Amino acid sequence: MAAADQQRGDLLQASGLPEMDDRQFACWASLLERRTGMTMPPERKSFLVTSVGLRMREVGFQDYDAYYRHLQSGVAGNLEWAALVDRLTVHETRFFRDPAAVQYVADTALPERIDHGQDELSLWSVGCSTGEEVYTLAMSVADGLARHGSTARFGVTGTDISLQALSVGRSGVYPARRLRDIPQTAQAAFCEPVPGQNHFRIKAGLRRRVCFAQMNVLNVHQARRLPMDIIYCQNLLIYFDWARRQAIVDGLAQHLRPGGLLILGAGELVRGHPEQLERVTDAGDVLAFRRPTQ
Repeated sequence: MAAADQQRGDLLQASGLPEMDDRQFACWASLLERRTGMTMPPERKSFLVTSVGLRMREVGFQDYDAYYRHLQSGVAGNLEWAALVDRLTVHETRFFRDPAAVQYVADTALPERIDHGQDELSLWSVGCSTGEEVYTLAMSVADGLARHGSTARFGVTGTDISLQALSVGRSGVYPARRLRDIPQTAQAAFCEPVPGQNHFRIKAGLRRRVCFAQMNVLNVHQARRLPMDIIYCQNLLIYFDWARRQAIVDGLAQHLRPGGLLILGAGELVRGHPEQLERVTDAGDVLAFRRPTQ
């Protein structure tokens, strides 16, 4: 993250964007926190300045205060905020980013449900960005079901606040260099080259197993209740303060069916114990919680 912010700082200098004073930074950081829940510490000022400044110039504004006022000017401001939030909230992601968690889903969580006779499985990737995590889960589940000779149906839902990121996920098209993150067997089964381009596409059979929807994770308590077997939330909570982390996790827990699992990133442990959930103690290095069946 520090290297990326340094690159943005260099870009800021090269682009000739105006400096953002402490008052302006406080206003912008507060706006981001109110609307997305994300905190913006002073050490990430270069990220905020570059993201806001470059977009500001694209739409014809020359100073941060005028652009700030525009974002709060009604319908036009709301539309522009949707474009800006794409710059501010798309996080680094890749296929099979956390092999231990993915393996836990395929080798432990999935067989448990098969053994209990479930013929339909629902998974949710929260803060899915451009969809790599969604397709990783879909590949792992499809492969796991095949290995266990199961005919169970499954679906993976990905949600994110960024419409631009979601559009990438829906397309299922990625640069060819991203193939290196996908195991060879999964490449053969689920990926195909895009003719005439240095890209590959997720095969249609797997794309039919996934769907994408916009959601601000701050509104997870109000989201439609669709009972989930597995909720996968990784590399998202680190952007929020402790109180919001707790509220988000408690909201996600409400969407789990009895016996369902919530899998968090290893460094995203919340203070206190999530409501309604119990820690899975035999998951190794994977941070997993289960909703009790009673």
